[in-house]
Amino acid sequence: MAQHYDCSEAPQRAAGLRAATSAVRCGRLVVLPTDTVYGIGADAFDPQAVAALLAAKGRGRQMPSPVLVGSPAALDDLVTDLPDTAWKLIEVFWPGALTLIARHQPTLKWDLGDTNGTVAVRMAHHPLTIELLDQTGPLAVSSANLTGRPAPQDCDAARRMLGDTVAVYLDGGPTPAAVPSSIVDVTGPVPTLVRAGALTAEELRTVAPDLRVRG
Repeated sequence: MAQHYDCSEAPQRAAGLRAATSAVRCGRLVVLPTDTVYGIGADAFDPQAVAALLAAKGRGRQMPSPVLVGSPAALDDLVTDLPDTAWKLIEVFWPGALTLIARHQPTLKWDLGDTNGTVAVRMAHHPLTIELLDQTGPLAVSSANLTGRPAPQDCDAARRMLGDTVAVYLDGGPTPAAVPSSIVDVTGPVPTLVRAGALTAEELRTVAPDLRVRG
């Protein structure tokens, strides 16, 4: 049966983080708040756990899971050939609602879905999630909803959809925005906005003036 922790209370927060860390290490799923919507997470390096995440959402491998990291330093082990423009975007917009699609390190032994050698990576601006990531390392995280349903801004909405497919629910209260992160592909010659979200093209162009928008 799923465990639920009200992380507004210090003892529950500490207990919830311990339970969530243990669940991730055992290959189980957790729900956690971000600065956009609630996410469902799994150990990014456990293919069975990632497959369980996709199954819980009713999502196929053709829609691979993004990865959340606890700091920009984690990218050194995850991605390769990150251009200077990407680092500038990270400096300004991380932690925050910016997801970058980059080439992942070819030596990584993971299976996030059909990624074609790339990974969508983000550092969310939420202290509870960052604290969890400090304990678990990178997590495969997708919005905590059934595919086709609205992404939840509160933990109870996520629980109603996902139920006992998730081992631990970390309730951090309502998230500040229903708008998802903006996704920028930095694998090509110029950065490309592939999904407009919390950050507009105009905001991103203050750092990456050559940013183009995928039509």
